[in-house]
Amino acid sequence: MSILTERSAGQVSSDVAPSVRRRTRRQSPHRGHLAVRGVTVAGVLAVLVFWWVGTPPAVGATPGGALTSTGELAGLVAAYLVCLQLLLVGRVPWFERAVGMDRLVAWHRSLGTTVLLLVLTHVALMVVGGAMLDQQALWPEVLSLLATQPEMLSALVGTAIFLVVGMSSARLARQRLSYEVWFVLHLSVYVGIYLTFGHQVAAGTHFVGSPVARAVWTAMYVATAAALVTWRVVLPLLAHRSMMLTVDQVVPEGSGMVSVWLRGRHVDRLAARGGQFVLVRFLARGHLWTAHPYSLSMVPTDEHLRITVAALGDHSTSTAAMRPGTRVVVEGPFGLFTADQALSDRTLLVAGGAGIGPVRALAEDLVLRGHDVVVLHRSHTPEGLALSRELGGAQGLRYVPLPGRRRELGHDPLSPAVLQQIVPDIAHRDVFVCGPEGLVSTVVRSARALGVPRASIHHEELSLS
Repeated sequence: MSILTERSAGQVSSDVAPSVRRRTRRQSPHRGHLAVRGVTVAGVLAVLVFWWVGTPPAVGATPGGALTSTGELAGLVAAYLVCLQLLLVGRVPWFERAVGMDRLVAWHRSLGTTVLLLVLTHVALMVVGGAMLDQQALWPEVLSLLATQPEMLSALVGTAIFLVVGMSSARLARQRLSYEVWFVLHLSVYVGIYLTFGHQVAAGTHFVGSPVARAVWTAMYVATAAALVTWRVVLPLLAHRSMMLTVDQVVPEGSGMVSVWLRGRHVDRLAARGGQFVLVRFLARGHLWTAHPYSLSMVPTDEHLRITVAALGDHSTSTAAMRPGTRVVVEGPFGLFTADQALSDRTLLVAGGAGIGPVRALAEDLVLRGHDVVVLHRSHTPEGLALSRELGGAQGLRYVPLPGRRRELGHDPLSPAVLQQIVPDIAHRDVFVCGPEGLVSTVVRSARALGVPRASIHHEELSLS
């Protein structure tokens, strides 16, 4: 009997009849998005007011003065957005619960591009505007700024670090870099922030003569650092001390996938839900300095936590050789890919590749809630149907494996026609999908073509890069 069957036996009947569609209470994601955007806009407006009040009217009387003043504004906004950018991926609960970690990561990337453009604009306008005010060429103006402005050399190094980090985040570069290299490069951004901060308070015209402005600006950086240390360092270490998680066993699941069982105490205090993920840091050589996101493949018990990992990179591949007894630190849980998002008590779950992990855990949660659950499991080969033994024998759900390549099958198993045949009432179900990007796109298109409302289609990207 599978884990899922054991938990559902006696609680959910295997012949639960589909009920009429009903609305369940959940937090509106749209409201959360508006709240985070509101915080962002309010901060930018505050910076704009601060710049406006602190800029003498006479500054705009000349083109050079107007350019340098605009350059100062670009620098101030960039500094604020850097702090916000760090907070978005700083594991701060309010942000994560408002929009979900995948959306926060996407916004973090977008802000990174914005910050880089603002920094370059700041540098360009300060040089050009200064050259116009000093009536000299650009290169002599650059040398003059470096020689006369306080902390300018530090700011130059910090700006160079921002450029390197920004280029490493470009899609082409990201495809060529391993996660470990990308992670180390991004750690260097903290050095860049430190180096540029000194220049801001020492040379910024809005701070030189205003101790209050310097104090408020410094407080913004200190508060950001405190939030990062609290939620990314202190709380995970306290949780580790409480749970004392270690690797219990590593179980091969076929086609390069393994399930890693973690044992500890009071693990259920994580309050993790099916479909969520945790950041896992194995305290072992080669894993100590990076934490990777892995979805839970079962709802945690009092003593056990399980992740199912596909060999997609150096870290995930070496996880298969992890020794029992290895200590583990986890952060989380994160994600909104949970049963709380369902608008109906009839659900269709579609999984492919490593997506079977969160789908299996989500199926467990939904069955325990009394939902009518159908699971479609897509794989190129029968051997790739990881965890099929658990799902195939579970009560309260219908498991449909879909192995085979499209060219071999002669059709797409996730096309609207096939989905309609397998799940005739799909238009009245919530659809949860997790897997490779192409699979997710196909399922979303097919579900929309079959009349599933957009609000009833749920998917989440599992990435922090």
